[in-house]
Amino acid sequence: MNYRKRSVLFFLPTVSLMVMLMACNPQGKNRRMDKDDVKTPGQTSARVDIDGDLKTMLESIANNGDKLNDSTVLVYRKLVDSVYDNNGYTAIWSDKQRWLPAGDSLLSFIEGCKTYGLFPTDYHFPLLAFFKRVVVEDTLARKNAAMWNRADVLLTDAFFTLVKHLKQGRLDYDSVTLRRDSVLPDSIFTRTLATARQFGVRGALDSLEPRHPGYDSLKAYLGDFLAGAHFRKLTWLDYPYKDSAVFYTALMRRLQEVGYIDSAVTIADTAMLTGALRKYQENNKLKVTGKASQETVSMMDNSDWEKFKRIAINLDRYKLLPDTLPKTYVWVDLPAFSLQVRSDDTVALESKVIVGAPKTRTPLLTSEISNFVTYPQWTVPNSIIFKEMLPAIKRNVDYLRKQNLMVVDDNDSVRDPLTINWKRLNKNNFPYQLKQRQGDDNSLGVMKFNFKNKYDVYLHDTNVRWMFDKTFRALSHGCVRVKEWRKLSAFLIRNDTMRYHPDTLKNWISRQEKHTVWGFSRVPIYLRYFTAEGKKGKIVFYDDIYGEDRALRNRYFGQKPIY
Repeated sequence: MNYRKRSVLFFLPTVSLMVMLMACNPQGKNRRMDKDDVKTPGQTSARVDIDGDLKTMLESIANNGDKLNDSTVLVYRKLVDSVYDNNGYTAIWSDKQRWLPAGDSLLSFIEGCKTYGLFPTDYHFPLLAFFKRVVVEDTLARKNAAMWNRADVLLTDAFFTLVKHLKQGRLDYDSVTLRRDSVLPDSIFTRTLATARQFGVRGALDSLEPRHPGYDSLKAYLGDFLAGAHFRKLTWLDYPYKDSAVFYTALMRRLQEVGYIDSAVTIADTAMLTGALRKYQENNKLKVTGKASQETVSMMDNSDWEKFKRIAINLDRYKLLPDTLPKTYVWVDLPAFSLQVRSDDTVALESKVIVGAPKTRTPLLTSEISNFVTYPQWTVPNSIIFKEMLPAIKRNVDYLRKQNLMVVDDNDSVRDPLTINWKRLNKNNFPYQLKQRQGDDNSLGVMKFNFKNKYDVYLHDTNVRWMFDKTFRALSHGCVRVKEWRKLSAFLIRNDTMRYHPDTLKNWISRQEKHTVWGFSRVPIYLRYFTAEGKKGKIVFYDDIYGEDRALRNRYFGQKPIY
């Protein structure tokens, strides 16, 4: 039995169900109904009274593992039961076989909830849509109290699920989540329900959304995106793959779906796949190799339906932030390669940034900028020493001179590198530090901004400023390089002109002097991962540089049906 038939069997009243079954039975197709097949009005009313008992129905659902039927589970069954108990087990969204305005409004909200980055199927929409249609088309169905009650319960459960998804989102809390309400209290659900019934569903639900400019701008252009989107089911490709046979079977199917391999083909040989891939790459302005690559697979997976899932993920990321952010803060969006200073609801300054490469990711974190240093000295992290520098030093000690590095022992004394037996050193035996002398060729550049964190990362200038002209800027070892470091430093001390005259920093830099600047009001800093943004009248997507979208998509939204 398919899904549509299960829905029909679940909702149709006894008489309509009998007619439907007869229509599907060739032997009974032309049989005249006996009078006993049709209930008299009295009989029908008696049956409606029995089936229409909300309390009995909810008890039955509880005894059935919170299931209304084989495919429908009430997510908030206990809360739903409690609400109806307090309401005397009377309907909330309908009255006397008609929708109340709140019921109509909730159905409409669920049907259009993609504009909130939500999926209608999460809120019992297929069953509710069928019910809405059948009560319009079937006069007898309209009198079936059991069906109205079932729809009422589904709407209540859907409403509570909407409350959860709009307030907290669907992503699990992680190490940088700043919310403390990991479990929403029942009072939020019941209070929002009361507000919806009294003042309107949309306003009550809208009040739960984040108040963040990034969320607002992304959602503002979502309607336009949906209006032009073409949703179709396409085979999803996981890359890198674990099983080559599974991957290439999926790849063949994906190329068939977009017309690069004939749909009649059951097995594609290497030559056919190579030719199809070359044509696909050429048509999509990719490097033509005829081989599967991350770039090619990412392009294939970038359908409108998958873009919508990415939008949903990013909207939910905002729901991991606190309800309000500070008046002034620094916001670094890693995939956008962008830093913004936001103050009084405006962008005070913006800068390009360079962030960690995929193998040396910049961590997500929350902290406060406490000070900054002019002409800083760089102490090389051990991870860089052992992975990159020590092998180069062992090949040629002159590497240290070329990189302007000095060797410092445990007593903070500078050692002559020619007196050290480098071949005997390794990550388990390295009693030194490597420090880069301050100056224009220092990897940290002219300025370093410090904030407390367990990863030993910071913001800084760079001695390779030409890299800011690159489009893809995930290139660092983990720290964030800031193009507009002068503007950022000026902003931090803007209210302390007595100690730091505007010319003070300029003079220190011109004389290449090392100074630590502190005492200004600490500014919160957020390093975050957002890959979609509402900007200049449309939604802009950024590269999923660390594969976070792909992982979340597979975990939460991979099997969502298009409806």
